[in-house]
Order: sequence, then C-alpha cells, then structure tokens
Amino acid sequence: MTTSVKQKPTSDIASLYRQLRLIRRTEERIADIYSTDVIKSPVHLAIGQEAISVGVCTNLTKEDIVGCTYRSHAAYLAKGAPLNEMMAEMFGKSAGCAAGKGGSMHLISEEYNVLGTSAVVGTGVPIATGYALALQQSKSKNVVICFLGDGATEEGAFTESLNFAALHKLPVLYVVENNGYAIHEPVEKRQSRPDAICERVATFGINTVRIEDQNIFDIRDESNAMIERMREGGGPEFLECITYRWREHVGPSEDYSVGYRSDSEVADWKRNDQVVRLAAMLPNDEVAMINSEVEVAIDQAIAFAENAAAPAPEELFDHVFAK
Repeated sequence: MTTSVKQKPTSDIASLYRQLRLIRRTEERIADIYSTDVIKSPVHLAIGQEAISVGVCTNLTKEDIVGCTYRSHAAYLAKGAPLNEMMAEMFGKSAGCAAGKGGSMHLISEEYNVLGTSAVVGTGVPIATGYALALQQSKSKNVVICFLGDGATEEGAFTESLNFAALHKLPVLYVVENNGYAIHEPVEKRQSRPDAICERVATFGINTVRIEDQNIFDIRDESNAMIERMREGGGPEFLECITYRWREHVGPSEDYSVGYRSDSEVADWKRNDQVVRLAAMLPNDEVAMINSEVEVAIDQAIAFAENAAAPAPEELFDHVFAK
C-alpha cells in the first residue's frame, strides 16, 4: 500500500506523532530505570511496534473496549488510559491501575475500558470475544479490539473464538501484532505456512487484511473501515500487522547477541520507524514542543509513582476471588 502525505492534515499527523512519541519515550525511560529495581515486575516492551496500537485505537471512542496481551503498554496508552496509574502499577504502588498488585503484565483501566490483561498467551482472546457478545446482546454500537501476538494464533482458544465470533456476527476486531517470534522461536519453525494466518482466518468467513510495512496511516484507515462495518452489525474482522520487536522478549535490553536472531533483521524496520517518519512530516518547532511536553508528562508520572504509597500489609488479601 502507498499513502499520500498530502491527504493527511497536519493536525492528524501531530496527534498520531504525540501518541507514538509518548509510548516510545515511556518505554525507553522504563528501560533506563529498570536496573534500579524501582519497577517491581517483569516488563515486555513494544518498542518498534507502537504504530499498531496507535493506528487502531485512534478510531475508538472511550466506551469501546480494548483487550491486550502482557505486552500492553502501547495499547493501554493509545486507548487514553492514565500514564500516572500505569507507572505507579509498575512501581508496585497502591495508586497503580491494579492497586500495585498486577505489575506491567496486568494493566487495566475500567474508566477507559481496557480489559485486565493476562500473562498467559492467548487467554485474552475468548474474554474479548465474550465482551463482544455482551455488547451485541445489549444492542450497543460499541466494539471490542482484541490485540494478540502471532504465538497466540497457535492456541486452541484462538480458533474457537474465531468460530464463535463468526457464527454470531460479533463486533470484535482481532489485531495480530506479528513480530515473527514467540519468545525465541521464529514463526517459520512453529507454523507449516507462516504467511497464511489470514488465509486460515478467512475460512471462517471473516474479512481479513494484512499490512506488511507497519504504515500507521494504512493501519488507521483499514482498521477504521473495519470498525465502522462492525458498528453496523457486519460481524468480526481480522487485521494482521507485520512488525518487529526491537528489544528482548522480556526485559529492558537488546538481545541480538543471544543467537536466535541478528541485528541485521531490525535494520529495515528502524529505517521505516514510524515515530521518525511522522516527526519528519511536522514543522521542527512543533516536534520540539511535543517532545518537550511528552518528557514533562513522563517525568511527572515517574515522580507520581515514586511518591505514591505502597500497599499496606492489611491489604494483602484484598482484590482476591475468595478468602
């Protein structure tokens, strides 16, 4: 696909850039401070993959629902959920979005309709599908976005959810962030036809689109068309976005020396970095202003997390299913 820059109003570009920059710099700052041990949970960074969450979520209302994976910082922030609460959660503080008990892999926002995320691969897919059923039965025009990775497409719950969603014409958009690896295992070693995920999904009668270059405008426009069809009762949709994870599977560092991949793989993706691309479309002074405002927001979030109170010992058994 090709996209004409002339068709994109500067205000739209600036809004998208601000979100991309916020997510990128937030995760870079998380990586910078991780070694100090103020962050009390493992972190799965989406650096390099931000355009998918931003491109899709820019089409949503506050009332629309987003379900994500354990690599959920980008989707959480792209939906508009509070950075302060996310940072406090990672610091293990009571002011966190999960009261300091979930950490990075268990973000949630009831106000912004971000479903509680799970650390178990694929388990969010049937939950998101169930929420879509609830929306349909309540006659709502809202939709569900279900983010998942390529590894989750190998889980039985994924196939079962597709069948159920197609059967009942549910308003759910499945978005696969295909970064080519499940931890250290490349998709070519896991799937007999690694380029055929969309083809498999299409057998359920679900419309599919595959975007290979992570063009944020294509992601935005394709997902917008899908979402509008879903709002009118058109049933589930499926969007596969090819992407690349710049950092290690879990943790703050790069891992190209480990042996399962080389840094030559990421070179083309860095040349096509959507954060840099959108910055180049804006006036330098506007970019500088956005960058400055983003840094202030991150500084404030870190300070908020540092100064927030830790959970009290008597809260240990709060927020559990049974005592």
